[in-house]
Amino acid sequence: MWAQDPVSERPQRTPEEEALTQTTRLVRELNITDSVRFDTIYRMHLKYARIRQKGLSRAENMSRLQSIYDELRLLLTPEEFERFMNHPAELPRRPHGAANVKAPSRPITPSEPQ
Repeated sequence: MWAQDPVSERPQRTPEEEALTQTTRLVRELNITDSVRFDTIYRMHLKYARIRQKGLSRAENMSRLQSIYDELRLLLTPEEFERFMNHPAELPRRPHGAANVKAPSRPITPSEPQ
């Protein structure tokens, strides 16, 4: 018997649900408390969630992700954007073409075998 794809078993979220989840996670990670910025980021996520819902090719999806990064660069402070791009819980966060090397979760001490 073939195992079913767990992604296909999940109920589809609406663009509004997806945007709210992404926005809530982002503002929590970056400690953004300004409601105007929350609304602006939500509207940006909603726009791209609606585009994603159209069933994009891989190249179109990569372009969509790059557009999200470009808009976030304008909406966030430089420090917030840097934290967003380097946050380990949401990998991959690097735009296409950037080095995507994951650091070890903790430093290896000399007493540990490698």
